Amino acid sequence: MIAACWHSSGANDRLSPAVITIREVAQRAKVSVGTVSNVLAGSESVRPELRRRVEQAMRELDYQPNEIARSLKTRQTKTLGAVVSDLTNPFYPMLLRGAEDAALARGYLLFILNTDDRAELEQRALSLLRARKVDGILLVTTPGSDVESTLGPGFVPPVVFVDRTPSSPTADYIVTDNRRGARMCTNHLVSRGHRRIGFVSGSTELSTGRERLDGYLEVLRQAGIEPNPVFTRHGEFRLEPAYRITKELLLESSPPTAIFAANSLTGLGALKAIHELGLRCPQDISLAVFDDVPFADVIQPRLTSIAQPAYEMGRLGAEVLIARIEEKERSAPKRIELAPELNVRESTGPAPR
Repeated sequence: MIAACWHSSGANDRLSPAVITIREVAQRAKVSVGTVSNVLAGSESVRPELRRRVEQAMRELDYQPNEIARSLKTRQTKTLGAVVSDLTNPFYPMLLRGAEDAALARGYLLFILNTDDRAELEQRALSLLRARKVDGILLVTTPGSDVESTLGPGFVPPVVFVDRTPSSPTADYIVTDNRRGARMCTNHLVSRGHRRIGFVSGSTELSTGRERLDGYLEVLRQAGIEPNPVFTRHGEFRLEPAYRITKELLLESSPPTAIFAANSLTGLGALKAIHELGLRCPQDISLAVFDDVPFADVIQPRLTSIAQPAYEMGRLGAEVLIARIEEKERSAPKRIELAPELNVRESTGPAPR
């Protein structure tokens, strides 16, 4: 049963809920106020039977802790910030879902900000989160990022980098093994007989663009294929820029027979260019994409893609961040690379004769 207490609020005699105090919870549970405080703080010193009574009393009274008062005492706000580069990129909502689930399970709220891959917006986002006194930050860096000067040495509050590796040697990060994923994708195209393989990507200032390019070039050289600089196109990790540079690539006098697109949005941009030019995929040109595009198995043709564990990346990122916030002594940086997976579908076929 949930007990509700009400009081009159004046001339209109409206009813509003009274504030339940920690003392009332202690009285209902027949424990001390200190025991309730220890339960709320997550202390392991409370005996299981007392913890059960306190939690039951809080449920019966519908007790809501005063997080502002608690934060003044503990110097923690139980909030995290997440700064991502592009919320329109289907990869990030799944990453954020994983982070939010992990945060809520530990009693933290997650604030989300978007930078559009602009360094000045990243600095503003970090400054806003610091002003809000968040306990820690999950960060997808931007090209030209200067996190060190914004947050200071040692990163205060603590930062865990996700998706893109940082320049700082002391930072925690969780990323996909981008080189491995790019090698898997390019190897698949080479195995289908392709020798002229284009690469459509975002900026190589970002670790994702740089590492995926490295994996692509590594496979070409191992296969005895001399990389053609004309086939390597860089723009932004967005649909419209990818559409434009793919169209330029396909209009070359000797275009590639296959394209490796470096993320889901560049893959969709490349597919748009292929359709607009009246080419058949995969009969005229094959397309493989790093990132599983949403509904990749219902888009026509169904897209061959590298699947990243986006949810797991976000979940691990939040867990590492919370552990960093709550640890008593500084431990060694966590460096986690998650394994990608190749899903072969209909958009890749044999090289045309």
